[in-house]
Amino acid sequence: MEPNTSRTDPRVVRTRHMLKTALVELLEEMDIDKISVNRIAERATINRVTFYLHYKDIPDMMEKMADEMIDDFQRILHESPEKAVSKEESDLQLMTRILEHIADNVKFFKVVLASKRTPIFTERMLRLLTEVVTDKVERQLDERFFAETGIRKDIVIWYGASALIGTIVSWLRKDMPYSPQFLAKQFMLLRTAAERKRK
Repeated sequence: MEPNTSRTDPRVVRTRHMLKTALVELLEEMDIDKISVNRIAERATINRVTFYLHYKDIPDMMEKMADEMIDDFQRILHESPEKAVSKEESDLQLMTRILEHIADNVKFFKVVLASKRTPIFTERMLRLLTEVVTDKVERQLDERFFAETGIRKDIVIWYGASALIGTIVSWLRKDMPYSPQFLAKQFMLLRTAAERKRK
């Protein structure tokens, strides 16, 4: 969950990582309003002055962590497919990469997405998924579809984004009973079934 830090002092990277790890651990134990800078600094084994060298306060820290989370997903979204594949295979690869990233950082995502303690992360994730779904809807469904079905485009987008994040959150809360690859295939099967039903 670290941004591109090739030009950043390794000590800065290490300190920020320690602070983020400390915050995630504390969020596993208590609500955000019970967490203080002193508690984060103590858990990270640094002094509180060092905290303020990196962040203005806890909301600033969470804002920057949410930015980094979205940056990570944006990088995944813009990666090229592994090889020349069909649109369906490309979508499957993309969804698999997204879910694998979540699985690789499961402790972080369980706290920021699967709990109700940090809504900023869920809101950012929902905004990102809404952009992804909007792009898919606008490329795959024409105005004739909406006219014939009487379904509003914005409602299709809300439904698609909410279903995605809701399923990911449930997957995390259930301790990921399915692999990222299996869940990604299930998403694709659901979409294929919906497309067949439309026809």
